[in-house]
Amino acid sequence: MAMEMQSGGKMMGFLVILLVLFIEMAAPTSASRNSFSTQILEVQNQLKLLNKPAVKSIKSPDGDIIDCIKLSHQPAFDHPMLKNHKIQMTPNFHPEGVFGENKVASKMKPGSSRNVTQMWHLNGRCPEGTIPIRRTRKDDLLRASSIKAFGKKRHKTIPQPKSADPDLITQSGHQHAIAYVDEEKYYGAKATINVWEPKIQQPNEFSLSQIWILGGSFGEDLNSIEAGWQVSPDLYGDNHTRLFTYWTSDAYQATGCYNLLCSGFIQINNEIAMGASIYPVSSYHDSQYDISLLVWKDPKEGNWWLQFGNSYVLGYWPAFLFSYLSDSASMIEWGGEVVNSESDGQHTSTQMGSGHFPKEGFGKSSYFKNIQIVDGSNNLRVPKDIATFTEQSNCYDVQTGKGGNWGSYFYYGGPGRNANCP
Repeated sequence: MAMEMQSGGKMMGFLVILLVLFIEMAAPTSASRNSFSTQILEVQNQLKLLNKPAVKSIKSPDGDIIDCIKLSHQPAFDHPMLKNHKIQMTPNFHPEGVFGENKVASKMKPGSSRNVTQMWHLNGRCPEGTIPIRRTRKDDLLRASSIKAFGKKRHKTIPQPKSADPDLITQSGHQHAIAYVDEEKYYGAKATINVWEPKIQQPNEFSLSQIWILGGSFGEDLNSIEAGWQVSPDLYGDNHTRLFTYWTSDAYQATGCYNLLCSGFIQINNEIAMGASIYPVSSYHDSQYDISLLVWKDPKEGNWWLQFGNSYVLGYWPAFLFSYLSDSASMIEWGGEVVNSESDGQHTSTQMGSGHFPKEGFGKSSYFKNIQIVDGSNNLRVPKDIATFTEQSNCYDVQTGKGGNWGSYFYYGGPGRNANCP
């Protein structure tokens, strides 16, 4: 009996020791507690920096909250060089010869399409003297690899048509199907872009369609202004198609960001929200919707302006943000980009554009039409010698054309992984 009690006591003691060890292992150390507290504090500080006090807030049907912020309180003015900046409320000059897209028929027929709006408009508008900003939430920041990386593109994601180096492509994991020009100085670009909602395989991948305004080399000094639409679960937390902009003056290293997620772009328009979802989007062999974007350099002030549609002048990137682009652009690119992470050892099935190849044509494949550049005389004109580039045409392709009220155009995109793109 005594031996049994002794044995039972040893077992109990052994269990107590195991329990103590388990508690010690499960309990956070003071270092981990401090690290967690620091992260929470960083998130709170960043949210305070990004989410300015709102005059009015609008709950969008897609779950977004759009805050109407006083014009002078927007994130741009956190930039030290913009502390005493006088907001330029209108550009001094518009480019001459804007392509007449109002002639497009409202009923869908081959070659016709419809314009779009933004989802949050269904529940309200921002008053004069304010701008709409999509509210950043804690979850948005926590999805990023770091607070510093939030709202930024990864380094070296620009398509480099003339290098077409397979090793470089593999390293970056980004693939493109674009049209481009690089034979002269450019002072802007315009296009009407077909809007879709491509399927994304992995949350850390994205699919976008945009215009790139580029200056400098493709090294550490690259200047880029970008505008278009994108689906990016990592950045926005969903699969909605959203209007976006981006800028960088050092090849995505330290400067620039998406939308208004850092100081730089100055918005003047109270109708359109950067990063807000576009509504409606195109359907396969059904109604087609598109957006028109124009980026141009004001010949007097030197600022780069952005226009959405035929009437919404959204705002500008001040000239001082850039080195090469403070003068002019040396290359313009139009087209699509996806991230191919090859997570399962195969090519991603993330779609570009509609997810269908160019050969399928209108209503099935995605397009850019009315492609134009702004020349040194501030004239909009059709560019000469448009070239195309894609890393793997069996995955995503591009085909150009000319004619009718579409001017210069191209179809582009594809499904990613397929029998010819394993």
